[in-house]
This record gives sequence, C-alpha cells and structure tokens, in this order.
Amino acid sequence: MKVLLANPRGFCAGVEMAIQTVEQAVRIVGTPLYVYHEIVHNRHVVERFVEQGVVFVDHIDDVPENSAVVFSAHGVSPQVRQDATARGCTMIDATCPLVTKVHMEALRYAKQGYNILLIGHAGHDEVVGTVGEAPGAITIVESPEDVAALTFGEDDGIAYLTQTTLSVDDADRIIAAIRQRYPHVKKPPTEDICYATTNRQRAVRELSPRADLVLVVGSQNSSNSVRLTEIAQNAGTRGTPARLVDDATEIDPAWFNGAKTVLVTAGASAPEHLVQQIVRKLVDDFAGEVEHATIVEEDMSFNLPVSLRVLAQSSAK
Repeated sequence: MKVLLANPRGFCAGVEMAIQTVEQAVRIVGTPLYVYHEIVHNRHVVERFVEQGVVFVDHIDDVPENSAVVFSAHGVSPQVRQDATARGCTMIDATCPLVTKVHMEALRYAKQGYNILLIGHAGHDEVVGTVGEAPGAITIVESPEDVAALTFGEDDGIAYLTQTTLSVDDADRIIAAIRQRYPHVKKPPTEDICYATTNRQRAVRELSPRADLVLVVGSQNSSNSVRLTEIAQNAGTRGTPARLVDDATEIDPAWFNGAKTVLVTAGASAPEHLVQQIVRKLVDDFAGEVEHATIVEEDMSFNLPVSLRVLAQSSAK
C-alpha cells in the first residue's frame, strides 16, 4: 500500500505562535495559567497543557482577579478584553494575526456605515470574537440560502468578510450569491481565508483523486480539519472516502480493505508527531511505502505577542 503524505499539512504559523505563547507563559508566569477558550482546537494539545497546570476557561469570571490570562488563537471580542481589564488581569494575546486582520476590517467597515455579512459558522470562537467588534453591524451568513433570506435593499451599503478557516469552495459559493444579490458589495482588500487553510485544502483537492482513502489528522471541533475531510469526500468526479481521526488509536483496519493508496494529511492545529504515529502504523501494519507529495512550500512565521515579551523582560530583572 502506498502512503501519500501531503505537504503542507499540520501546524500553521498562527498555531505555532499560540502554542509557543502558552509554553513560554507557563515558564514565565507559572501555574495555574489561565487560557480563555482552547488555545487551538486540538484535543492532544489541550490535554498536554492541562497536564502541565494550564486551566482553560470559557468565561473571564472564572479567571481569578489579578491573574494572567492568555487569549486563544481564535481571537476575542472587545467585551472580553474589557472584562479582563476590570478583573485586573494581565492579558497575553495569542490571537492569530490573520484573525486580527479580519477584526480590523470589521471595525473599519462598521465605522464607514456598512452592513457587514460575515461568512462563517455561528458559534465558532473566531466568529464570536469578530461579531463582538461590531455586533450591531454584522450578520452571519452560513449558506447561499441565508443570503437569499437577507432583508437589506440594493441601495444599502454591504460588505462581506469571511472566517479564516472556511472551505474555499463553500465560501466561493456564498460570495457568488452575495455578489449576485448585491452587485456593489465591498469585498476585503485581501483574502480573509488564511494561507494555511487555502494551501492544505489545495493539497487535498489535488491529491485525493490519487487515493482510495484519505486520513485527516485533527479533532472534531477543528473547523479546518472538518473542511479538509469534506473536501476529500467531494474532490474529483467520484470523491474519496475520508476519515477524521485524532490519533492512531482511532484507526479501524477495515477502512483499508482494497485500498492501494492512502493519503494522509492534517489540519492546521494537529501536531506532526500524531501524523508520524499514523504513518508508522500504516507502514508496520499494512507494509506501507511512504511517498512525500509537496504541493506548495510554506515559510510563514509570526512573532510572539508583545505582552509576553514584556513579561519575559520583567521576570528577567
């Protein structure tokens, strides 16, 4: 059996930055260290930090007063920042810069008087944070049907933004519906769906037709991992069976009956060691032969938060 290992896969620059932020904050601040929401949507990453003494909370009120709190890679609303300030918290912001970009666009369009259509999944941490920047100006749209149900007139100022981890295909369909209904809609200056999401989806789209089965390493609450699974199932003329797994223990040998080629990839929040565990299992149990398939090279990186660097300097004195 051939094991086709997709590249790029796994951690993106934003996830790398967020994880390094928590690692360094544990060393600087100590534990318990409080993190608002899961730092990234991956069970293994979260469990590892919990074992080190990190406490993940869904409400700022659960953070003791005058404690340090890390904001997750998905971003937070201004109200969360205000609540943390009122509690005397030291805020360490691990928001992905590409999410911050969407927040800034939302603020700018709201100040200019636009009605903003946010293409995304209601309830996702990133979408909740973005809506919080201008709650009176933002309407979430999840499908072309949502666009058809909008009550804005043709003369109303309309702009759209997108969640950074959406399926490019799904976003394009919704954007097409928006443009058809509101031809003068204002679009973002640059693409909102992040480079890592786009690149991983492109790799799966191009490689999955060569495979009999696709394994996507990632957690069920990871939006970009779920989208990779869906893209594999819909790629090409027939689609390819695809499974989303957290790790090698979730693999069912029955999936591989008749499979000559298996494509392995990972969502942007999935650690590489989990990918390698799965590859080793396929090599050991199915005599797999690994072939590396690079679709695009990535060299993006983000600096650690300024607040963390300030804390590091203060602790060194």
